[in-house]
Amino acid sequence: MESKKAQAGVEFIMIVSTLFFFMSLFFLTIQENMADETKKRENLLAREIALIVQDEINLALESRDGYERNFEIPKKVGNLDYEITVSEGVVYIITGGNEHALALQVANVSGEINITKNNIKKIDGKIYLNE
Repeated sequence: MESKKAQAGVEFIMIVSTLFFFMSLFFLTIQENMADETKKRENLLAREIALIVQDEINLALESRDGYERNFEIPKKVGNLDYEITVSEGVVYIITGGNEHALALQVANVSGEINITKNNIKKIDGKIYLNE
């Protein structure tokens, strides 16, 4: 009789262990998918920020002299800090940890871009950022 109780106990432990293993595998898969989605979202946000800057520069380029506009870009890409520069006809954006990087071609501009508030203007055919 005791061997039946022991066998039942061993079977119970095996079933619980198997269930625990599959549940762990399930949660690991979900966590991995969420991490992938977060990276995709951050990549998309970085691209959107670079496109905002590119669009503002293109708008100033197509406008007449005297054009001036203020615009803002987000402080973070998702939860990541980032750096953005405009030099030699290219907008560069790179997130902290070098997880995401992007370069988009733009017209040549004078000045530097700020994270958050920016001013762009066109004077005598030249485009100035924050000058």
